[in-house]
Amino acid sequence: MLAAGHPSSPDGQQALEQLCRRYWYPLYAHVRRRGYTTEEAEDLTQEFFAHLLAKQWLSMADSRRGRFRSFLLAALNHFLANEWNRARSEKRGGGRRHLPFDTVAAERLYLLEPGRGLNAEELYERNWALRLLEHVRTELREEYARAGQAERFELLESFLPGEECPLSYGEAASRLGTPEGTLKSDVHRLKQRYGQLLRREIAHTVANPAEIEDELRYLMAVLAR
Repeated sequence: MLAAGHPSSPDGQQALEQLCRRYWYPLYAHVRRRGYTTEEAEDLTQEFFAHLLAKQWLSMADSRRGRFRSFLLAALNHFLANEWNRARSEKRGGGRRHLPFDTVAAERLYLLEPGRGLNAEELYERNWALRLLEHVRTELREEYARAGQAERFELLESFLPGEECPLSYGEAASRLGTPEGTLKSDVHRLKQRYGQLLRREIAHTVANPAEIEDELRYLMAVLAR
């Protein structure tokens, strides 16, 4: 995450694009839940990322100062409170780099969010957690694909936490043409690797390794709301 604060560095541009893809919708949903219209939320989220670049706010995201998700939300709230009036007086798109997001898809997702029960901050954190898990699962899927086991992963992933597997171990083993004991071992290894990748991603967003397990428990608590 910190590499995104230095977009001119070799890894900075790629890190920035990854950060924007991962956090754009959670931030957009946060802004929408605060009462802004679709168009306003699109403009605000775009302008917020433009300010992150122009004012180099990401360079202040020191990993020793706390969790990145909290830093980013605080930066957004600061922007909404202090910067938006000035930003909207400028010509829309005037010299600013607008990032390519599917705002139609974002609004479609937002309309599926729970109408009640979650405030703007809670909605942001829930979507942060979902995007993090989605990213980890994508990484895992790509690992299996590189090993020529994409179809095997499609069946095994139904045994991951949070999934409702329609098959028993015996039925899944039968479909794969493998002994049930072998399938159970494969699922165990899959869950272990899933946990490793998840902890690695969380490690990029916290102050020190001692916070990883606390953040993991918090992530699970957020999803259980």
